[in-house]
Amino acid sequence: MLSGKQSWLFQNHPVITSTGVSVGPFEGQGHLRDDFDIIHDDLWLNEDSYEKAHRVLLEEAASCAIEKKGLKNEDIQFLFAGDLVNQITPTSFAARTMAIPYLGLFGACSTSMEGLALAAFVVNYRGAEKVLTGASSHNAAIEKQFRYPTEYGGQKPPTAQWTVTGAGTALLEQNKKAASNQIVVKSATIGKVIDLGMADPFNMGGAMAPAAADTIAAHFSDFNLKPDHYDLIVTGDLGKIGQATAQDLLEQKGLKLKEGRFRDCGLMLYKDDQNVQSGGSGAGCSATVLYGHLLNEMKKGTYKRILLAATGALLSPLTVQQNESIPCIAHAVSIEME
Repeated sequence: MLSGKQSWLFQNHPVITSTGVSVGPFEGQGHLRDDFDIIHDDLWLNEDSYEKAHRVLLEEAASCAIEKKGLKNEDIQFLFAGDLVNQITPTSFAARTMAIPYLGLFGACSTSMEGLALAAFVVNYRGAEKVLTGASSHNAAIEKQFRYPTEYGGQKPPTAQWTVTGAGTALLEQNKKAASNQIVVKSATIGKVIDLGMADPFNMGGAMAPAAADTIAAHFSDFNLKPDHYDLIVTGDLGKIGQATAQDLLEQKGLKLKEGRFRDCGLMLYKDDQNVQSGGSGAGCSATVLYGHLLNEMKKGTYKRILLAATGALLSPLTVQQNESIPCIAHAVSIEME
């Protein structure tokens, strides 16, 4: 049901019953190695292009989530997923392989929570019994499209971020109330496009921070919540600069978050000695961290309530060439253990 101006409350509490995460070698060297299902030792994944390797990441993550439940592809009613490559071709080609009825999504790096929100909406209102959702990115494929090919060796400024090579998926099912300690999707807040005129494609975090703050503030307003309601509020991929900016903007809106309760997926993935400038990014960033690390921590009892606001910069190579500014968006989903 609609709550407030831009949020949904999922009264039937769709359950995240299974997840799958596949990542590249650099991600496997980071902090969250033990939370990933598949870690590759090179970027090619035995394919002859990075875009094809990108496709394989999603296929593997999806198969992993489905097989953990002892299911087959034909048991899944719908697939909600997307990526950053032109016309989301890696995802669409993966959907061709999986042969699951498919709705392709593009919300840039916010795609993970756009997909989770829509999947939860469909399952909550019994439009399906089982829905798979996910998002993915590949460093070499995305850098080639939006900036420079990695082989070029272009120097990046400190504001730049490292595109994650990885895919994360989740299987959502109707809540049968048959088990305790289930991880459920409680609500979602759909963001507005926010554009404050920033045009630097090497400072995505700074561009996306206002959208993150706007959506998080809207979530608390729509549900009349206090800042300490969640054990953890996580942004998708703002990095060092974007996260600090978002925190300042939230405080201006009257939301002062306690120390340690506001984190960023792009800052959680990598170790200090991995040179990722301002942090991680990419559509696979929040997907791999949520469906790997964060849900594992919820199962351990570390967190009971999490709000994840994934942010996306809705630019393209064409808009950069035409000197457009960067419109941004954020979608937030609350996940709880019940």
